[in-house]
Formats: sequence, structure tokens, C-alpha cells
Amino acid sequence: MKLLLWPALLALTLPGSGLAATVEDHAKAVLAFGPRVAGSAANGQARSYLEEQFRALGYQTRREAFSYPRFDDLGSDVRVGEQVLGGNALQDSAGGEVTAPAVRVPGVGTSADFARVDVRGRVAVVQRGQIPFIDKARAALAAGAVGVIIVNNSAGDLRGTLGQALNLPVLGVSTTVGAALKDNQPVTLRVRVRQGEVQAVNLIAFKAGVDRPEVLFGAHLDSVQGAPGANDNLSGSLAVLEIARQAANTSLSARSFFVLFDGEEDGLLGSRAFVKDNPSVTGGLKAMLNLDMVGVNVMPLSISGEAPLVEAARRAGVEASVGTPGSSDQVPFRQAGVPTLFFHRGLDANYHQPGDTLLDSELVRQAATAAFTITNGVLSAVPAN
Repeated sequence: MKLLLWPALLALTLPGSGLAATVEDHAKAVLAFGPRVAGSAANGQARSYLEEQFRALGYQTRREAFSYPRFDDLGSDVRVGEQVLGGNALQDSAGGEVTAPAVRVPGVGTSADFARVDVRGRVAVVQRGQIPFIDKARAALAAGAVGVIIVNNSAGDLRGTLGQALNLPVLGVSTTVGAALKDNQPVTLRVRVRQGEVQAVNLIAFKAGVDRPEVLFGAHLDSVQGAPGANDNLSGSLAVLEIARQAANTSLSARSFFVLFDGEEDGLLGSRAFVKDNPSVTGGLKAMLNLDMVGVNVMPLSISGEAPLVEAARRAGVEASVGTPGSSDQVPFRQAGVPTLFFHRGLDANYHQPGDTLLDSELVRQAATAAFTITNGVLSAVPAN
């Protein structure tokens, strides 16, 4: 597994260990567990590892469990002869295995497009684009298709959601797989899915006695299926650990929570659970700083949020802009009335892909230092609770 790290490695000295662990060390250790899908063994192993690091820095920790239903793809594909071609079940698709001729549907899969071909008892192959997945699938079902394959219209795998349960197996595939599916060629479509309950856990680190923090530093630890999640979002998680290291022997540590959220990739569920379950904490926050994908230099570090925190950042000499872009874990806090800042470097080429194995430790350090500097500026003029 390749890990991109620049020479300026950040040393995290672990009290009592006699060792200096670096961002590189932590990244290698966590990435070795594999993709950190919420509810998976790898997710739990990564949480335990990082919990040890917070404790080594002198913090106490607690875990807050929550659960939610999730649609899981257990391994879906389409087979052409002896060739097995990978794909992804669209969420809300029915499971099932069917063998039938493939029929390529012209256009983008409207009802009018389906009227131009005979898909009765066959597997419809439809191009992505212009209309929602559910409309394509409904048109296929109405026309008598026994399965649907939706072909991506850009590079990479296709993942998506129908938005409504449909009694039809629906598979998303890449353009490469789509090109291998010929008209009237027999195929076997296998969509293997499970609707289950995810047991997820948020990890919270804090100094002894801190139960009403004034600032919360957060990042999501979970990743998506098949993606090791180096940049998305081990980079943000390690930035939160580094902020905790910088704050450990300062007054900031007595005014802060450090939280690694679970379930972000399934809909910001960890941060939503935290806000719901901790109203006394949320109600006392003067700032929530969220770090998501800060380890690859797609663009200079973007810091954005509500005007008061943006002004505090500028006073501290850190460039920031007013705005609330991005669907990440700051959103539930902002909706609860907490001022937020979002730290982000853009979507890199390996976003949600197996190639998400790269992060730059210096970029992680820069993001952490910016967050630390801004927060000191925010709290310096405010008496401690």
C-alpha cells in the first residue's frame, strides 16, 4: 500500500511511551485495518487505535453508540459467459439473480425510449443521465424487464440510490463494463443485497472534568466500502488528533471536545446523533470546527463558515471565507445554531475509490495548526465557562 508523505513529518510524542509516533506511523497503522465502513471490524480497530493515542496524550475518552438501518451490497456483478464483471447494487434495489439476454435501451431510459425496444423477460441496459435512476428503473419494470443495468456516463464505478424500494434488481456499472454488454447476448445479473442494522460509535476525547466544552473539533473516521479512506477521512481524523496534541498542555484542552464521528458516509449520522443526544454540550458551544479531506493538495486549504468565526480566523492571520459549502459533519451543528468552520482541500481523484491510500502529513499539520490558531483567537477574548 503506497503512502505519500513529504519529508516534513510531524512528530507526535506519546507521553510515557518513550517513542515519537508520526502522522506517517498513525496512517500506516490505521490503513492496515482496511476500509473503515461504519459497523465493520476495521472501523472498530481504527477507533480503538486512535482512542489509545488520545489517552496517551492525557485525555479521557468515552464512546457513544447509536444504530441505524443500512442497505448493504454483499457483492453484486454481471456475468457474460465465463467473465465476471463487477458492479454496485443501487440502494433500494431488490436482490435477485436472473439469466436473460441483454437489451441496450436507446436514449436515457425514458418510457418513450423503452417503447422502441422489446425488453420483456430481458435485462435492460440503460445509460446514466438526464433523468433519475428511479425513473429509468420504473420504466424498465413497466416494460417487462427482469433486471436493469445502468451504465455510468463518466469514468469510474457507478454508485447511487433509487430513493424508493423497487421490486427489480438494479446494478450500476462503469463505462468499461457497459461496453462489454452486447445486444441479445445472454448475461447473468446477480444483485446480492441486505437491509440490516448498523451498530455505530462516536469517539469523544476530553480532559478530566470537562463536560461543557466551548469548542468542538470533529472529523469523521468512517470510509466507504472498498476505499481505504486515507484522505477521506483519515486525514481529518489525524488532524483532530494533532490539535489535541497541540492543546494537551494548554488551557484550550480544558475548553474542548475532540470527536471522531461514525456514519458520516451514510448521511452525517454520527454528527446528527451527537447533536441529538448531547443538547447540553451543543448548547454551550461557541464553535464547531470540522476537518474533512485535508490531506491531498487538490486546492489550497479552504476554511469557510459563519461570519463571526471567519472574522476571528482573519484576525488570527488565517485566510477564511464566509459561506457554508459542503455536506459534512458541521451541518447538524450549524442547524442547531452552533457557529461552524469547515476545513477542506477539495475532492481528489481517488475520492471514494480503492486508490484513496495517499495523504500528505504536512498538509494535515497545516490544517491542524490553522484550526488551533483560530480557536485560540476565538476563545482568548471570552472568559472560560
